[in-house]
Amino acid sequence: MVRTLGVVLTWVQDRRHLLQEALLLAVVGFVTVVGTYFASQNQPDRNYGVAGALLLGAGVVSLAFRNRFPAATLAAAVTFTLTYWSLGYARGPVFLPMIVALVTVVFKGRRVAAITALVVGFVGFPWLPYLLDDGDRPAVVHMVALAAWLVALISITETVRYRRDRAEAAALSQTEALRRRETEERLRIARELHDVVAHNMSLISLQAGVALHLMDQQPEQARTSLTTIKQASKDALVELRSILGVLRQIDEAGDDGTGAAPRAPTPSLEGLGDLVDKARAAGVDVQVERDGVGDDVPRPVGLAAYRIVQESLTNVAKHSSDPRAVVRLHLDDGGLVVEVLDEGLAKPTPHNGTVGGHGIVGMRERVAQLGGSLDVGPRAGRGFAVRAWLPLEEDT
Repeated sequence: MVRTLGVVLTWVQDRRHLLQEALLLAVVGFVTVVGTYFASQNQPDRNYGVAGALLLGAGVVSLAFRNRFPAATLAAAVTFTLTYWSLGYARGPVFLPMIVALVTVVFKGRRVAAITALVVGFVGFPWLPYLLDDGDRPAVVHMVALAAWLVALISITETVRYRRDRAEAAALSQTEALRRRETEERLRIARELHDVVAHNMSLISLQAGVALHLMDQQPEQARTSLTTIKQASKDALVELRSILGVLRQIDEAGDDGTGAAPRAPTPSLEGLGDLVDKARAAGVDVQVERDGVGDDVPRPVGLAAYRIVQESLTNVAKHSSDPRAVVRLHLDDGGLVVEVLDEGLAKPTPHNGTVGGHGIVGMRERVAQLGGSLDVGPRAGRGFAVRAWLPLEEDT
């Protein structure tokens, strides 16, 4: 029974538009043909008959083509209705098919066809019966009333169409905004993944090279390098799982078997000490100078500052012949200034690990997103210098 009901609901869903059209034709046909029949019972001087019903029915049937041929459907509805009216058949709700066709034409944006039909109706319905000796000469008051009714009809239809178009435009704009936010979120996650992978993989690669070089002569120092590799890989896995958890939005089983996934907090200036320790373990002599800068900066600013320092120290470890760096944090002009200076001699590589690389591109995107500025370039006789200014306003 449930399966049968599901099949029926699926069938109805797939054919919902056809069912709606069929229901519309049935209602319009009933009101027009049957309603006029009952109205004719109080009009003994006017005939209804089969011919009149066929004319009205033809106007209703023409509505079946209103979506594919809106202008032609309106012309057919006007023709059948005007013919019925001019031949003196019983009066009643005979204009309903023509109104439906007119509304469809307006909704489709065919204003010329709609205005033409209104003009034909305004002239034809009052004057054609008179010219065929089936009615009195139209009075001025009747013509004014008809004109007012037609203007009201087209105005209401245009208003409904305008509001519908605005609602569709607003929905489309909202959808595009959601897509933009999704794209921005993907870019943000991509930057996070790049920073995590690039930093930790560079550290692992460097320490692996050191371990291989010292394995035979100085096994204890090789052991230290392997310990650094183990810790770096563990930290990278924890941070990667934290980032990927945003995408999956599910809990992952933790290593301790408690069912809680290991989650790393969002990197910020609070973790700057650990970051510096990792860089020192990788062989970089790092000095940190903080002038009036605490850990209570806005979260986006703290994350950007952390990643800038991380990327800069990674480049120092990879490209400096004498890996020494100075990290400076201070406040200036309502913002946080982050400086990372490579104090060693840079290797003569084409890009020196910065220009043209994905790391600098990511840093520029982070800084631009916060409305800050970034300067990167070589120093005379030294390695590269990275200087970023990040605004501290609350709206960042």
